[in-house]
Amino acid sequence: QVQLVESGGGLVQAGGSLKLSCAPSGLTFSRYAMAWFRQAPGKGRAFVAAISSSGGSRYYTDSVKGRFTISRDNAKDTLYLQMNSLKPEDTAVYYCAADNTLILPGSLRTYSYWGQGTQVTVSS
Repeated sequence: QVQLVESGGGLVQAGGSLKLSCAPSGLTFSRYAMAWFRQAPGKGRAFVAAISSSGGSRYYTDSVKGRFTISRDNAKDTLYLQMNSLKPEDTAVYYCAADNTLILPGSLRTYSYWGQGTQVTVSS
């Protein structure tokens, strides 16, 4: 059974930083493309960033470019999202997702497996 467990969320002031982690189990991590999505209160789930199975390709939504960095450590079977210069509008539940393809990195439908999410709250 595949499980994706996120951690690292919390409350931070605007301008601060957080680093999220995602630790999948039940799949061969190095064969899966991974992504982060987020869902703000009252809104749909939205793409944040994605990374290919090797880590050689990365994709970001425009609003986080230059502030967020997606990375992975295939030796540790862990996905990361380093978030810097956080803004109140970054407040959301952040989800990691996995799939063995990366046809459309920003599409919800690309991903077969999802975590339960971790809350990130940025105060002004």
